[in-house]
Amino acid sequence: MAPRFIARQLAHPRGILGRIMGLLMNRHNARMNAFAIEQLKAGPEDRILEVGFGGGLTLPKLLELPVKVSGLDRSEQMVRQANARFRESVISGRADFRVGDVEALPFPDGAFSNVITVNTVYFWSSLQAGCREICRVLAPGGRAIIGFLPAEHMAPMNMPTDIFTLRTSEDVVAAAQEAGFATVSVNRPTSTTKWNVIVASF
Repeated sequence: MAPRFIARQLAHPRGILGRIMGLLMNRHNARMNAFAIEQLKAGPEDRILEVGFGGGLTLPKLLELPVKVSGLDRSEQMVRQANARFRESVISGRADFRVGDVEALPFPDGAFSNVITVNTVYFWSSLQAGCREICRVLAPGGRAIIGFLPAEHMAPMNMPTDIFTLRTSEDVVAAAQEAGFATVSVNRPTSTTKWNVIVASF
């Protein structure tokens, strides 16, 4: 079984080890994050929420776009780092970073045109509640992008089951459909890619 302290840091980075874990997460998630951003198909004036931005790899790429970016993370440390790193964007009103959980998003109905989240579904207490909240904060025609490593490929890592909940592609698709998304697809850059990116839209 993977060491519990590493599993806890992956779920909720803290302290010096949290900083290191953030950098490692960025490196490990780079290809999936890049592919997930491609699926956003973001345009001018879009409002994008990233749930669980962790080490912040995706944030600068999102802020390069002509969009407003909000970020939510469970880790107060990751939120402090984002507010410091992207201070100018925060001051100008182009960025907003908050502490919170996907099951209770601190944003009004229809606040965003796109929601993106990568490698977070293992830590959601409820897939159904998370997908419902994402659906709630999306405006009509909005898109949700959910990237993760499916259960069959994560199981060999032997993560502690009280910290990581393994999710199958079928689990995530069903939760998205139940939440009210009309179209849900499973996307990968190649047929041999182990991770996948769910694209759900109204």
